[in-house]
Amino acid sequence: MQNRHKIGAPPKIVVIGGGTGLSVMLRGLKEKPMDITAIVTVADDGGSSGVLRNELQIPPPGDVRNVLMALADTEPLLAEVLQYRFNSGTGLAGHSLGNLMLAAMADITGDFVTGVRELSRVLAVRGRVLPAAAQAIVLKAEMADGSIVIGESMIPKAGQAIKRVFIDSEKAHALPEAVKAIEQADAILIGPGSLYTSIMPNLIVPMLAQAITESCAVKLFVCNVMTQPGETDNYTVSDHMNAIEAHIGLQLFDYVIVNNGEISPQVEAKYAEMGAKPVAIDLEAIRSKGCEVIADRFVLFQTFLRHDAERLSHHIYKLVENWMLRKR
Repeated sequence: MQNRHKIGAPPKIVVIGGGTGLSVMLRGLKEKPMDITAIVTVADDGGSSGVLRNELQIPPPGDVRNVLMALADTEPLLAEVLQYRFNSGTGLAGHSLGNLMLAAMADITGDFVTGVRELSRVLAVRGRVLPAAAQAIVLKAEMADGSIVIGESMIPKAGQAIKRVFIDSEKAHALPEAVKAIEQADAILIGPGSLYTSIMPNLIVPMLAQAITESCAVKLFVCNVMTQPGETDNYTVSDHMNAIEAHIGLQLFDYVIVNNGEISPQVEAKYAEMGAKPVAIDLEAIRSKGCEVIADRFVLFQTFLRHDAERLSHHIYKLVENWMLRKR
């Protein structure tokens, strides 16, 4: 049940996902008059996060670190220091300083969630950052041939289409603060990010899934610009939505935000070499689900294709603002 929104208060928006795409978008959203709660995946088991997860028995800190930095009010040099990754040193190589700080804060404060809260205060984070669960989640996937792949980092490498992802629901306990944030939200925003390994691990945590489906908040989906090799090969926008629907059990979204900006042939060729291509916008299939499509040039290219955080956040804020006005 959604709490009554106080007139004049900024809308409460819950953003769910993980990975680089989520962090890019949050850099734009934090400039808007919104009360932001970011709920972040704890399924990562690769790289520095995987090592700290296994050795210290804490949730993987990498996605949380990226989101903290996206929402923080920090000097550029401090942000660069916290994102610094050691290239050498026995035991240090591969670790980012921010990951080590989160691990230290978890040890100092007694638990990971409190450590994230305290580091958020130190970094003057605009909003709240919450792990989806208080403990790390082991993500598993059933592939098209029926085989089971265990581990978030291994799933895209399996070389087959993904039928579904799942977790041991008995061992996955949603963070109560995350559930409460969803229950009180005026808007719930899902994506962008790796569909099966960044977005789904949040949506299949039992209490989170129930809270999302029962919420009266406006629900928005930001679709990825490009397909992802090993996860969403040849997926259209509606394929992304169908996959979420198959895992949740119903169609969630009121709005779907997609990029219709042109991508240069040179950039497309670069991504094609990696097995990726632009996500096709199949308008009729999307609208048949009762969703309104918001299309604009949302893409920027520097070293990689990224969402235009400023333009994307402008559309999101206007959608939420208009929804709130209609509901009064």
